[in-house]
Amino acid sequence: MNVQTGHLHACTVTEVREEVRTALRRDESIRVAGSGTWMDAGRPVSAERVLSVASLNGVVNYEPGDFTITVRAGTELQLIADTAAKERQWLPLDPFGSPTGTVGATIATGSFGPLAHAFGSPRDHVLGLRVVTGTGNLLIVGGRVVKNVAGFDLTRLFTGSWGTLGIITEATLRLRALPEVDESYALTVDSDPQAMDAQLRALSTAPIAPYAVELLNPALAKRLDAGTDTTLLVRLCGNAESVRAQRSALSRLNTVRPADPRIWNTFAECEPADASVIRFARRPSHLGDLWRNAVRRTASGFVHASVGRGIVRCMASDTGWDDLTGEAWWAPGSAIVERGAVAPHRLPVPQNASAAARARISRGVKSVFDPSNILNPGIMGDVQ
Repeated sequence: MNVQTGHLHACTVTEVREEVRTALRRDESIRVAGSGTWMDAGRPVSAERVLSVASLNGVVNYEPGDFTITVRAGTELQLIADTAAKERQWLPLDPFGSPTGTVGATIATGSFGPLAHAFGSPRDHVLGLRVVTGTGNLLIVGGRVVKNVAGFDLTRLFTGSWGTLGIITEATLRLRALPEVDESYALTVDSDPQAMDAQLRALSTAPIAPYAVELLNPALAKRLDAGTDTTLLVRLCGNAESVRAQRSALSRLNTVRPADPRIWNTFAECEPADASVIRFARRPSHLGDLWRNAVRRTASGFVHASVGRGIVRCMASDTGWDDLTGEAWWAPGSAIVERGAVAPHRLPVPQNASAAARARISRGVKSVFDPSNILNPGIMGDVQ
């Protein structure tokens, strides 16, 4: 166990288990960390101990024929990308932030990026996990094969639980074949609300199967060198004939401009260092209204939307999101603070029977895996 800058760095699963058991004996709580770059995400955590699993890294097993890879939690996403690329494979999971982020933190926070449009969130990529619970026990959930249907799906339960149920130490992931052709295009979107909504509807019914579709506000489009107006950024992949047909269909919506393929890497890391990031979600059919209100609320900064998922992310140094009471354009409880100084406990939350039922279920699940509430107490996903 290494101690650096006030953090404990576990190098083995045994050390993780020992640290949890020590915290239990001392009645202390643990702040779970990966590389520590998103420590301000979610709700504030007050913990006596900070345990990083960044040193618990490396590839455990790679089966190109099965399209699966098993890695330790502290493994950087870039290492997975480099390893899989040698076999013309990839992990289409592109969370926002640096590629030096760890896979364990990505899974624990349920983070995803534009490729979720076609491939889904981390729950759709994770086949199995090894997790140390709040009692110091090691659980092995899921498996190392794609077809694994035995028992209750605890893998999905731990994915996106923000480390409140257990500390992920190892993950088995599903890989995909790299596409033969990978091209990106930009289209200008009309600023008139009715015209914009019509264009988004036409996009949803067009004969294309994009890997990613992102709506960018003018500031972000300019930052990515994709235009100076509200812009659609579309990623088309597949074989040459398929991409050619999709490009033709896309051009019927508006003039398409080729975009540098590296634009997605720039996009992932474009968040200003001092920005607060908040995410809103509604049904994709309501995206236009959600988008316009989010842009209005973000006087300066970057705003983008995952068109197929109905998600809008706002990045700004001063968001002023603390009071949304009485504004019907968003659904209470649908806002998630990804990082920054926004006080999430001050955002309105739903007060109804459904919310109360979910809270009871969450408390029940928490009591099974972390009965002493020592793992990330108070963070998003935890119910007090």
